[in-house]
Amino acid sequence: MLIRIVRMTFAAENTPAFLQLFRATEHRIRQMPGCQHLELWQDTHTPHIYCTYSHWESEVALNAYRKSALFGEVWPATKALFAAPAQAFSVHPVAP
Repeated sequence: MLIRIVRMTFAAENTPAFLQLFRATEHRIRQMPGCQHLELWQDTHTPHIYCTYSHWESEVALNAYRKSALFGEVWPATKALFAAPAQAFSVHPVAP
């Protein structure tokens, strides 16, 4: 399993547009092959900072999503609302 965290800083006035976009597309992202989980998090102290937290079957599945028409629709629209570049991390759980 691969965990993907993407931290996004929006212009404060753009957060409603981002939330509308996310809510309109989150179900389609969850239906992508290999997507096992998707959550949206909001920063406690800086409310215009959000993170997506997703689980993917593999890096191959994540990359297939990143090459999909859906990603090509969602990411440019999301990116246009940013106040700063996004930070993305792919991680794996560490076994005990």
